[in-house]
This record gives sequence, C-alpha cells and structure tokens, in this order.
Amino acid sequence: MKVAVTGAFGYSGRYIARRLLDAGHEVITLTGSPARQNPFGDAVSVHPFHFEEPEKLTATLRGVEVLINTYWVRFDHPLFTHAQAVQNTRVLFAAARDARVGRVVHVSITRPDAGSDLPYFRGKAELEAALQASGLPHTILRPTVLFGKEDVLINNIAWSLRHFPVVGVFGRGDYGIQPIHVDDLAAAAVEEAAGEGNRILQAIGPETFTYRELVTTVRDLLGLRRAVVSVPPALGYWAGRLVGWWVGDVVITREEIRGLMEGRLCVDAPPLGQTRLTDWIVRHKETLGRRYSSEMTRRLDRSAAYRSN
Repeated sequence: MKVAVTGAFGYSGRYIARRLLDAGHEVITLTGSPARQNPFGDAVSVHPFHFEEPEKLTATLRGVEVLINTYWVRFDHPLFTHAQAVQNTRVLFAAARDARVGRVVHVSITRPDAGSDLPYFRGKAELEAALQASGLPHTILRPTVLFGKEDVLINNIAWSLRHFPVVGVFGRGDYGIQPIHVDDLAAAAVEEAAGEGNRILQAIGPETFTYRELVTTVRDLLGLRRAVVSVPPALGYWAGRLVGWWVGDVVITREEIRGLMEGRLCVDAPPLGQTRLTDWIVRHKETLGRRYSSEMTRRLDRSAAYRSN
C-alpha cells in the first residue's frame, strides 16, 4: 500500500514508518519539520503539512491508501497550542476525505473527554468525533504513556532519580499509569492500516503501576537509593518549574498533573502491547536517565534527529 505517516522523523512516527517499510509498503511523510534529519533516505518522501493551503494537502494525499496520524502537541505554548492542533487535524481529515484516502489510523489518548476543561483530553475527544463524522473508515488507537529509546517521561523520571536525593510524587501517587512501548504501538498501527471497519483500541502495555510504583520501580531497577515522597500538587508543579528553568524545558504542566491525578492514563482493558517496562528498563539501565530529554529542544530545533537516551 501507499501510506502517509505524519511525523515520520519524530518519535512514534519513526517506528511506524520503519515497520511499514519493512513490510514492503510505500511511505510518504507529512511533517512540520521537512529539514529534520531523514533516517530513511530516499525510502520516504517528504511533504510539508500545508495546513494553511488545504488544496496542497489534498493533492499530497491523492493516491494514498492509508493515513496514519500521530500529529499533536503536548502542551500549550506561544508557538503552538492544543486549539491550533485540533484545527490543523480537522484540516488533515478533510483533506484525506477529499483525496479519497481509504483508511485513517489515528493516535488519540486514553479517556478523551469532550466535557473536560483539560485541553489535551478535550481536544483529543473533539478529533475522535471529527474523524467518526468524516465517513472515513478508521481505527482510533488510545495510548497512555509511550516508552522507548527516545522517550521523555520515563527517561526524565530516571534522570531526576539520578540527580536528586529526593523525588516527589503528586499527592499520594495512587493514580494508575499503563506505559506501552513505542514499537508495540507502531506494530498495532501498521496492523490496523490493513484492517477494515471502524475500531477503537486501548493501546496500553502489559504492566499497570500507580505513579508512586512507577517512580519507585525505576529507582529500584536502576539500583539507586532515593527517597520518594508525597508532595502537594502545587508544590510539585513549582518544583517542576524550577527544574524546567534549569534545563530550559517545560517539565510538567498543571494540566498534566491533573490528568495524572484524575486517573486518565489508566483503563480497564486487555493490554495491546507485549513489552514489559520493567524488562526494558533492565536492558537499558546503563543509559536510561543519563541525559535529560527536552521536549522544547525537539519543538524548536527542526533539523536535528530525535536523540536516543
């Protein structure tokens, strides 16, 4: 098949593109970073998004049989917002419909909620509804937290444990989280590209942790001796702001803390992924958390490849 992948030079998009190529498919990428280092050479052709010129986006998608969409933003920023990401994705879906794309595989989030005041979860719900209303055959994948060599959250938890004698969790830390390996998500996306009908899949890993258990598990598997303590969410946020000032990044937002504490990253469903986070940490414990992973660096530097941890 001819498949378009958004962000094939980024994180999950790179794993999806690799699996598609290995399966013999033709791959193009739609990207906001056309100058970013291309790990696939001539095997993947590069096309800008052209959100402001939908007719160009439609032309790019003509002849494409499947669109796999990973496009999103983690938090609001003066240079990018959730509202803008929602509008851009609506344009993308409309272009796919006009180009007669045969199927869309869309990466969403667990527990999207159109009634939430959290823009991440509300925006994801709006886009699921838009895709369902478009008439395009589709699969919606709902992952929680991804982990892998280029990951941010798990790596930066490990980085904090390596650098600070005490690491805090927000409140009691008893809210759940079900990380999935990025290549397991990619495998599901590629399988669903050849699927039929409309489906929603909870893309979770085989292990469920409370947030406190996640932090203490990373600590123990790295062989570190650190105190893990409960802190008020407001104090945890401002501690994150202080660390963010030090590393030049947005470590965590108030909205992300609320999403965690509301249990939005945990669902009652069978696992889609097979890779256990605990096994993966053991295999990568010599490198995990040695360097901080900066979300802002990835957003602002549009030419460098995503760095492995």
